[in-house]
Amino acid sequence: MDALIHISLIHFVIVSILLASAGVGTILTKRNAIGILIGVELILNASALNLVAFARFHPWAPQGGPALDGVMFTVFIIVLAAAEAAIALGIFLNLYNTLGTVDVEKAQEMKG
Repeated sequence: MDALIHISLIHFVIVSILLASAGVGTILTKRNAIGILIGVELILNASALNLVAFARFHPWAPQGGPALDGVMFTVFIIVLAAAEAAIALGIFLNLYNTLGTVDVEKAQEMKG
């Protein structure tokens, strides 16, 4: 049964490519600021998945688990994504309070 369920590095790379392309597609098609933020989060998650997968399947990884450098970079990406989401949501709330919408095309009216 174990021979049938063998997940290799290529499986993680394929999922990461799908996540990244879904994020890019979301960024390019949405005019809503929240939708664009979700696309950026998808791209960050795809890069974090790649880092963990490459750390796990690295030829010199320790036998007990993944190499810690990819995991540490992933923790940094998670912290960066949380800070980016907090700042972006603050900007979006300000945009909504000023204009009554979160459409990024309307943000041109806020030039001062």
